[in-house]
Amino acid sequence: IIQRDPQSKQRRYEFVKGPIFANVILADEINRTPPKTQAALLQAMQEREVTVTGRTYKLEEPFFVLATQNPIEQEGTYPLPEAALDRFMFMIYIDYPTVKEEHQIVKQTTTKKKAAVERVLTRDDMVLFQEIVRMAPVSDAVIAYGIRLARATRPNDLLATMMVKKYLKWGASPRAGQFMTLGAKARALIKGRVSPSFDDVKLVSRLVLRHRIIPNFNAEADGISIEALLDDLVEEVPLPK
Repeated sequence: IIQRDPQSKQRRYEFVKGPIFANVILADEINRTPPKTQAALLQAMQEREVTVTGRTYKLEEPFFVLATQNPIEQEGTYPLPEAALDRFMFMIYIDYPTVKEEHQIVKQTTTKKKAAVERVLTRDDMVLFQEIVRMAPVSDAVIAYGIRLARATRPNDLLATMMVKKYLKWGASPRAGQFMTLGAKARALIKGRVSPSFDDVKLVSRLVLRHRIIPNFNAEADGISIEALLDDLVEEVPLPK
């Protein structure tokens, strides 16, 4: 913004930090943001920094981004490119609420009573938990299984299943193996275990791979969904010996 010095009467530019300079970011309906905004968010997620008029500003840790997309109404949207989608660790489908959940939603949002918000974690707590996850030991076999699942999504790879070769145009990048390992570590710790197992990798694999594989025309013509391809992948890819 332009500021005017009351004494010198001179005008000068002053940088004011926007909402991206936060620890937790919620990008609501991200596919409705223009490509320029998406590109800026991509830099922040990858580099943990923001560049404005040639000057770079570091973002504080932790930096955690959540984004939503409405899968029904696509008019006036800007689909995220694969490079941007690849920066997100998980893709989670949220279905309709249960009867009990919907009853609670309606009940809580149609009264004058305001919800009490209490802090359950500090910034330092989040940074510590992230460090603990990275410190958790993991066997080479578990890492190898995640890599196998990622490589099996690539149609030209030797590990690719028959369905992948027929119905996928593009598979997951190496970042998928990284996120499956980190996700498996986090799940193991949440469950009270020190080290992740094959089952941990298998359970997070759908969340990691769902937005990283691109079906081809054959999949659309034959009505093959991404979920069906993931079912086949988990079933067909063997565990490391």
